[in-house]
Amino acid sequence: MYAIETSGLTKYYGKARGILDLDLSVNEGEFFGFIGPNGAGKSTTIRLLLGLIQSTGGSARIFGKDAVKDKKEILNDIGYLPSEAVFYSGMRVREVIKLSADLRKKDCSDEAHKLCERLQLDVNKKVEELSFGNRKKAAIVCALQHNPKLCILDEPTGGLDPLMQREFFYILREKNRQGATIFLSSHVLSEIQRNCSRAAIIREGRLIACDSVEELGKTNAKRVTVRGDIHLSGLPGIRDMQKSEEGVSFLYSGDINALIHALSENHVYDLNVSEPDLEEIFMHYYLDGGEEK
Repeated sequence: MYAIETSGLTKYYGKARGILDLDLSVNEGEFFGFIGPNGAGKSTTIRLLLGLIQSTGGSARIFGKDAVKDKKEILNDIGYLPSEAVFYSGMRVREVIKLSADLRKKDCSDEAHKLCERLQLDVNKKVEELSFGNRKKAAIVCALQHNPKLCILDEPTGGLDPLMQREFFYILREKNRQGATIFLSSHVLSEIQRNCSRAAIIREGRLIACDSVEELGKTNAKRVTVRGDIHLSGLPGIRDMQKSEEGVSFLYSGDINALIHALSENHVYDLNVSEPDLEEIFMHYYLDGGEEK
């Protein structure tokens, strides 16, 4: 069964584009990445999946149920972490966490205690006294304490220091091993590369690629770094050239023999050819249009 399935999902805000004809499927038990910069349509997609806003067209299903008609039932199985957490003022952290559990009519005290300890969250502070990072920790506990079948996380690590980010992903991987589906929306590509098995790339409201992280990273392009007095003007297939006093670095997707011939006419001190990282692949999809999968 699909944990998430959309068909032609579309949202306009008046005349402004939200998302367009989004066809997306996430298998139950997957750790899935949803990649795109701010404004690409990630948060709009999530709000539609949660039934928080109405679509203009198309449909969305969660565990086979309609995201609009069956919203109340669906939300029992979802843990949602928004990019910015807002709480009722005057409440202490422990009260916010308990309120979240009470709204689900569940006793989550044991799991909440474990999460607070792991995230080093002071539950006695009032929410208005919390830093942005500690508000995010409180939101994480509220989202995960009921052991949801589906975790939908929108830019989850903002405000967390590196140690807390690492612990947070330890927690997510544990939940995933226990059977939870993780839907991670992020523009931090290293988070996707380290944690997700599959990912989708969204650009200007449209899905432009969806595949395993490994396959998304496979292109004809190579990262070439050359030290020396280098002049390669006019050679086709060069992108993202960065020059320094020591030489040049660029992405190359042309004929490797043509590159070797061109380099042979230069003074080369050192040459390195490597696979581009996910961030460079991402820029390939965004700047050069990429290729639909």
